Amino acid sequence: MSDITSRTPHDDLASRLTHPRYPRSNRYDARWTIENQMGPHALWLLEWLAPALGLDALPAGARVLDLGCGRAMTSVFLAKEYDLQVTAADLWIKPDENAPRIAEAGVADRVLPVFAEAHDLPFGEGTFDAIVSIDAYQYFGTNDLYLPTLTRLLKPGGRIGVVVPALRDEPEGTQPPAHLEPWWEPDFWCFHSPGWWRRHWTRGGAVEVEAADWLPDGWRDWLLWCDVVAEESPEEFHRRMAREVGEMVRVDEGRALGFVRLVGRRL
Repeated sequence: MSDITSRTPHDDLASRLTHPRYPRSNRYDARWTIENQMGPHALWLLEWLAPALGLDALPAGARVLDLGCGRAMTSVFLAKEYDLQVTAADLWIKPDENAPRIAEAGVADRVLPVFAEAHDLPFGEGTFDAIVSIDAYQYFGTNDLYLPTLTRLLKPGGRIGVVVPALRDEPEGTQPPAHLEPWWEPDFWCFHSPGWWRRHWTRGGAVEVEAADWLPDGWRDWLLWCDVVAEESPEEFHRRMAREVGEMVRVDEGRALGFVRLVGRRL
């Protein structure tokens, strides 16, 4: 079993990714986070979400669904940092790929990897104390009917918390912000403002929205991470994607792009 929370004191890469806002994430091996990333720094985003979601207040062994867990970094973090029982659900990364990673992190007794599509989740009503989704919910959660279906999996009063890439303001008309047009992809239309997300969750009637806020200087975190991944990722595809996204974030300088944190309590 590898110790993913060990740090080399003079490790330049670890120093580069040490962030005063994310003390828990700082304990994790920087190389491990780079090798298992699938987008923005998922541990940083989860650590930002955690206090608003009340993860510290959950009892040990509480059941949490990590929806769209990717390579299960966030699931490992939830188990290690908060002593939770985590169902690590993903469509693209299969359970037999995540299981060895989870075992090597020493949390095989607390994290169960499962194969699941977000619109066909094989869980019963009231199964979970909380639901978490980091950099995934935007791909399936913009449908007006989705949240009421998903939150039935929560116990009454349970919370759902997500962090998504976002736009500071909703674009007018059918065109993206002009300075982002060279990089704009149709998928980016799933990026929305804090106000849009608050309305979207409120009018569905499934949750009381407790947070819908913007990460201050989140673009700087995003850019730093892109620059490091572009240099250090062992996968050429991820290096190329990080360079492209990094160029967009660098030009934007926080004018439009960032992250939104959403927390809702099941009514």
